[in-house]
Amino acid sequence: MTEVRVRFAPSPTGMFHVGGARSALFNWALAQQSGGRFVLRIEDTDAARNRPEWTEGIISALAWIGVDGGSPCFEGPYFQSAYEQQHREAAALLRKDGRAYHCTCTREEVKARTGSEHQGYDGHCRDLGRTEGALRFRTPDDGVTVVEDQVRGTVEFPNDAMEDFVIARGDGSPLFVLANVVDDVEMRITHVVRAEEHLSNTPKQQLLWAALGHPPPVWAHVPVIVNEKRQKLSKRRDKVALESYRDEGYLPEAMVNYLMLLGWGPGDDREIMPWAEMVPLFSLADVNLSPAFFDEKKLRAFNGEYIRALPLEVFIRRCAPWLDADWDRDTFARVAELAQTRVAVLSEITANVDFLFLAEPVHDQASWDKAMKPGAAEMLSGYAARVETVNWDPESLKTALEEVGAGHGLKLGKAQAPIRVAVTGRTVGLPLFESIEVLGRERTLDRLRTALAKL
Repeated sequence: MTEVRVRFAPSPTGMFHVGGARSALFNWALAQQSGGRFVLRIEDTDAARNRPEWTEGIISALAWIGVDGGSPCFEGPYFQSAYEQQHREAAALLRKDGRAYHCTCTREEVKARTGSEHQGYDGHCRDLGRTEGALRFRTPDDGVTVVEDQVRGTVEFPNDAMEDFVIARGDGSPLFVLANVVDDVEMRITHVVRAEEHLSNTPKQQLLWAALGHPPPVWAHVPVIVNEKRQKLSKRRDKVALESYRDEGYLPEAMVNYLMLLGWGPGDDREIMPWAEMVPLFSLADVNLSPAFFDEKKLRAFNGEYIRALPLEVFIRRCAPWLDADWDRDTFARVAELAQTRVAVLSEITANVDFLFLAEPVHDQASWDKAMKPGAAEMLSGYAARVETVNWDPESLKTALEEVGAGHGLKLGKAQAPIRVAVTGRTVGLPLFESIEVLGRERTLDRLRTALAKL
């Protein structure tokens, strides 16, 4: 049985798109379930747009979602620019075999002959025997090119609708359509799994595979990913960079889980499931045709579930990048379990616990105005008096505030609002009395008195 060899071939021209990450994961699943190989190929021939940092970003982002050289399935990265000689040799072979010919026509000349710039090339140079100019592939005059797609079924492309397309420039440098096929042939790629936007290129590539003497790979074009307006996700308009989600504190396992379900499902009602369970279930035949909606709210919900499922010590360790270096880790560990149930992304941990480490809490003006209503001064002074002598545990601290509030006709929910803002700086956050316990008596008294003076 032929070894399954899939490839992921991004261009290093920007941040790593979540759609690219989804395609990479589909390929990664195929490679792992078959014991095959996942080939990373950086298509870097567009020198004007490529930057080394983009390549590094792609490799780093893939590693973040678990696609890296730590697995025996992983191969690469290879760089398309290193294979230019093979591309040129393939172009020369096609020219020698009569499958390609030189063309010197300009766009203006074609337009003048056809009467339209949208007509496509008219084959003028096909049989003129030119020895210079761009190299065009000689497409069949009639019939159809049939693409068997694992997702879309049988797709037919009339050959007379395809112009003789350019495969190399006048200086001999190959175009992407040829380089892509030659690379796949050289790297023995058996499956090409990519976004449906590439389907229109597939008949040209399949013709090139055949012209170079090789059967085509297994094709699979997965559905496009869209936003809430059902528009294709755009770098200019939407939040699409995988790095942005990583830096915001999404867990890689949550992101992997969510991306795998964009266009595919395991066939039951399960959604939260680890990678190891998804791999054996994944099948190209089960990938949907319909566009997949990237719902950030649902992704947040996924991430929250994964955060709550972490062992506490793992949660503490993963919060480290969002904690200042000088914040005491033992103090954080005392409230970590409380915080774990309240954050949907790890970056939210900072706002939940910073009051424990700052000399004074950061009083958001809107929160201050909301909490410091008439009667707030009486609550602050009354509770400060009780805090001086109350037993230092959450239940005693709560009972003391209930009693102070009752003396002013307030239930606990209303009574604690000015206390919370005075102590933590915010109207919402960790459980108040557990927070006060960790903060300590002196610091709590100091903050109550400072807020009272400010009033």
